[in-house]
Amino acid sequence: MNAVAVPRKTKDLAKLNAELQQLERWRDLNRLSSYQPYPKQAEFHAAGAEYRERLLRAGNQLGKTLCAAYEVAMHLTGRYPAWWQGKRFDHPTLWICGSVSGKKTRDGIQKYLLGQDFRDGLGKGSIPYASIVGFTRARGTADLLDKIFVRHVSGGESTIILKSYEQGREDWQTDTAHGVWFDEEPPADIYFEGITRTNVHTGPILLTFTPLNGMSAVVRRYLEEKFAGTHDTRMGIRDAQHYTEAQIEAIIASYPDHERDARTEGEPTLGSGAVFPVADEQIRCEPFAIPDHWPRIAGLDFGWDHPTACVWIAWDRDADTVYLYDEHGARKEPVPVHASAIKARGDWIPVAWPHDGNNSTAIGPNLAAQYRKESVNMLHEHAQFERVSGTPSETNTSLISVEAGIQDMLTRMMTGRFKVFSNLGGWFAEKRLYRRENGKLIKLEDDHISASRYGLMMLRYAATKPTAVKEIRRPGNWRT
Repeated sequence: MNAVAVPRKTKDLAKLNAELQQLERWRDLNRLSSYQPYPKQAEFHAAGAEYRERLLRAGNQLGKTLCAAYEVAMHLTGRYPAWWQGKRFDHPTLWICGSVSGKKTRDGIQKYLLGQDFRDGLGKGSIPYASIVGFTRARGTADLLDKIFVRHVSGGESTIILKSYEQGREDWQTDTAHGVWFDEEPPADIYFEGITRTNVHTGPILLTFTPLNGMSAVVRRYLEEKFAGTHDTRMGIRDAQHYTEAQIEAIIASYPDHERDARTEGEPTLGSGAVFPVADEQIRCEPFAIPDHWPRIAGLDFGWDHPTACVWIAWDRDADTVYLYDEHGARKEPVPVHASAIKARGDWIPVAWPHDGNNSTAIGPNLAAQYRKESVNMLHEHAQFERVSGTPSETNTSLISVEAGIQDMLTRMMTGRFKVFSNLGGWFAEKRLYRRENGKLIKLEDDHISASRYGLMMLRYAATKPTAVKEIRRPGNWRT
């Protein structure tokens, strides 16, 4: 029986399909070769040529983890694309990479490096299949790896060590590394331990996270303190090119006000533990001339190692709205220096102060008395709420309650009756830090906030500037 001849065109088509399938499989297992970053991701990569510590803060699902995964893959393999402008290694490297928990490390870092399922889909992450030498498993979390071994183009072998923040700082005190990648914001102690691991090689520190913890110590290092060698890249939802405008609007609308800026724009927000879950824009206003008929009061919080802080409040009685219009803060300065700054804003303005101002000191009179000696217009008693007669449950403790003061401030903020001039940077910085953990206030960097609370507690004593009385005389010898 004669064989049926297959048309040449059919053979060519089958061969072409086979080649296309092979090419597609090669691309699927070598995704590093086709990685093309968005402009903000490229900015983050390029900054590595000059800066050691780099933060990519971005909204959710915008590509921050993917971005770092591809960079780490380049440093592990030595395969840098033609467009690469960042830091390069010409030898094998050791990287420590970690996230909040073992599960987060597995579902984030590990997935982006190796693929969704390393058992069945190995090589479908940022590290090419041909470069993966092997791995060892971790204990405690299912399918989490401990180490990954990667072939470098030089012929040597790079290593990744996977960790989590929940292991604690001591567990990070291990190997000397060429680089560290933190995916999700780390606690400050673990962050600085990561820096220590790279001190020998002065290698890169990569951070990729959505800043839901507000203006934390790590975020402040980049945004406010701006230490030499740090670089901040912010990636908003419109910097990611995989959403349509309609999708962007829907995503923005889906988040609560106090999380929207962080989850869509990478801006530090107040987070779920915020004491004041109100967006800055809701209380911020541009400075203006305070009307003379608005009463004023200042709130003073004593300090030494932490700043002594004072804020000035004007009260629009008709609208029952308070405006914080000025601030002062300084560490380790004597009382006369602060007194001079306070009086310069108006020596007639009454000053509210905390109850510990009555405490005697080892070097002389209590602080309230020291400020009075410097002619500061200190109120006759420490800050406290007005006593309501006939209320048996009212105690000295309730009259100075911190929680009651906070709730008063928060109620005013949420009802539009608490405004802060936009140039009060110290006050806004503290607001972003002011948080609770497990229901307890974290009293760090809260001096301006506390001063504001004292001023509001004593708002009933706010005063207008005294008017000078002129003597009126009539011509001649007229007498009254």
